[in-house]
Formats: sequence, structure tokens, C-alpha cells
Amino acid sequence: MTKTLALALALCFAGAPTLAFAEDACMTQATDKKLAGAAKTSFMTKCEKDACAKQAADKSLHGAAETSFVKKCVKDAMAM
Repeated sequence: MTKTLALALALCFAGAPTLAFAEDACMTQATDKKLAGAAKTSFMTKCEKDACAKQAADKSLHGAAETSFVKKCVKDAMAM
């Protein structure tokens, strides 16, 4: 369990540069759709979660490691 969590955290840091790309892509889509307020927030959260889930799949993460990675990835993306 500890090794899985450590692996997930290591992969989070390796994926940090791609978070900025996902953030920009999601923001562009939200702007194109002319979203604002709660609709924009909801869209951004889902868009970033989908981008993070794709990154987890690309890294072949499963189970707890995938859940941990996606959760941290979305949290980091929303903080930007």
C-alpha cells in the first residue's frame, strides 16, 4: 500500500507540466462555450477530472494509485 501511494505521488510530480496544458485546454473550451459562474466551475472541474483520468490511464495506474493520482491532479489543477 505504501509503495503504491509513493508511486502515485511520484507520478503526480512527473505529470505536473501536463496540468498546465489541461488547464489551458479546459479554459479555452469554457471560453468558447461562453460559460460563466457555476456552469464554468462545474465544466472546469469535469474537464480537469477527465484530463487527469486520461493521464492516469496513460500511466497505467489502477485502484488506489489511480484514485489518489486523479484526486491530487484535480486539486492541483483547480489551485492554478
